[in-house]
Amino acid sequence: MGFFTKQTERVPCTVEISHRFESLHAHVRFNNGAVVNPGDEVLVHGAPVMAAYGEVVVEDRIATITRASTIERWWTRLTGDLEFMELCEFSFSDEVTV
Repeated sequence: MGFFTKQTERVPCTVEISHRFESLHAHVRFNNGAVVNPGDEVLVHGAPVMAAYGEVVVEDRIATITRASTIERWWTRLTGDLEFMELCEFSFSDEVTV
């Protein structure tokens, strides 16, 4: 893999959407065992998958994985922890919020 070049690969995947009281989630599993690394991008092809309340929908799709270049992967690892901390907001208070 080049220092500045990106590669793409098309992989079969399974999309699972759960819209239940006990579990609200969306997962993509790559059926060929592909692994997504820091900086990689994934595009799942096809119409949006919708699940009504109480349903779990499972569909087979094709996804395109765009692999990050070496420099992008390095930068993502270097800055990833800092960006995560920007998402966290901590607050400690004696007041009860209603």
